[in-house]
Amino acid sequence: MKLLPRHILAPLIISASLLLLTACGGSSGGDDSTNTGSTSPQWVAGQFADDSTLANQCSAPLTQKLWLRSWSNDTYLWYNEIIDRDPAPYNVAEYFELLKTEELSDTGNLKDNFHFSMSTAEWELLNGSGASVGYGMTLNLRNASAGISRQVTVAYNEPNSPASDADISRGAIIVTVDGVSVADANDSGSIDTINAGLFPSTSGKQTVFTLRDLDAQTDRTVTLSASTVVSTPVQNTKIIQTASGKVGYLQFNAHIATAEKGLYDAMTLLSNAQVDDLVVDIRYNGGGLLALASQMGYMIAGDNATANRVFERTSFNDKYPTVNPVTREALTPMPFIPESIGFNTSLLSSGVPLPSLNLKRVFVLTTPGTCSASEALMNALRGIDVEVIQLGETTCGKPYGFYPTNNCDTTYFTIQFKGVNDKGFGEYSDGFMPSTNPTVDSEVPGCELADDLGHALGDTNERLLSAALFYRDNNRCPSTATAVARAPAQDPFVDPGFMLQDTRNQNVLKNNRILTPLALEQ
Repeated sequence: MKLLPRHILAPLIISASLLLLTACGGSSGGDDSTNTGSTSPQWVAGQFADDSTLANQCSAPLTQKLWLRSWSNDTYLWYNEIIDRDPAPYNVAEYFELLKTEELSDTGNLKDNFHFSMSTAEWELLNGSGASVGYGMTLNLRNASAGISRQVTVAYNEPNSPASDADISRGAIIVTVDGVSVADANDSGSIDTINAGLFPSTSGKQTVFTLRDLDAQTDRTVTLSASTVVSTPVQNTKIIQTASGKVGYLQFNAHIATAEKGLYDAMTLLSNAQVDDLVVDIRYNGGGLLALASQMGYMIAGDNATANRVFERTSFNDKYPTVNPVTREALTPMPFIPESIGFNTSLLSSGVPLPSLNLKRVFVLTTPGTCSASEALMNALRGIDVEVIQLGETTCGKPYGFYPTNNCDTTYFTIQFKGVNDKGFGEYSDGFMPSTNPTVDSEVPGCELADDLGHALGDTNERLLSAALFYRDNNRCPSTATAVARAPAQDPFVDPGFMLQDTRNQNVLKNNRILTPLALEQ
């Protein structure tokens, strides 16, 4: 997801994933008996109290809903498209779900697919270190319907996690969860069992998985115990020696605070090696801190290309043409940031000059899981004429951002701003699409290719990376690109503990479809 700092070198406000309604924030019902006094705020159609007068009144469900209503009316990008409903029949969580536009985009898709909330405690833990309860597996769903075609595959795992300790690697297929067949489950009880196993909510929960490892002829059974896993957002940095020069590669999974040091180290390594080209693997990067994307853009392009150029220009709703409604500061463009911010000073202090590769082009590997701040990085580089070559699938389509806002132990995320690059372009709500013959600005030169779960990430034989290396030498896609693109579509999804997505933690199999974070939100 994409986040905007209050000030570039101040602590940033960031956004992420997950829906976990707790305490008075979201679990309260529609009973508004605590608001019966004559002085209590009441709903009057078309009239909105200042949201600051309604905030943090956690014993009053109606007041919480009225706060959400006023806050949304003040800061939501499409506030005038929210239907002003009486909150009385709804609980807090239900009412928040209604406080968004129901309009469609020009292409017929829902305009807002990124409206969610989560427990503040969980958000603060996830935001600070990428830590959450799980097994360390990021998963991919192929075909949602029950039957032999439904398949859940491990896309990657986190180091030092229950999954990695059990030698579960990319490409492993999850056959059963606590004895329930993933392919065949079609009743609510079986579906609940699968979801409870795939997405544990408490540390210590044990789940029995039957797995078919990549290239294995037989299944094996493992028991995993859920634990708090800390994400490693930057992995697999390497230098690929080719006949025509050195190619840097890095896997960048999330724009979270701890990624700053990881990116600094990775780009320092690649800069010292004087790589000629760079492949950034953001296929599972759902976004996060916009300032990290700005830093990454600087480290790719360097001083000369970014000097006096805009990374992103943001705008809010028409009530605030010149002022940020959250910070109350004058709107100013975000530059390309050339130094560390110090999100975690124990890892990297602020003010350290960032390394740079000074490249004129970059190769990016994408899937529908590539979202928000990752898309902003692509857009910003294109805005300063760095050539972006896209290998993979169309990205999620989120040129929007928000400030996570806490009320009564729940943190809410509602779209508040949109962004454009230095050239003024930001219309990619249907995603960036790789194309061999781009005709519109949202089409990016490159090759449409399905994710290759049969090879490790960073393996030069892996389909997307192999295509990037081929394109680099031949300035065209490999001959297999079109055929692969027509393969059955995949719906990638994640264990939300390990990727900051604009998503929910309400992962349920319903009506024979696994509603994953990505599926719910995009």
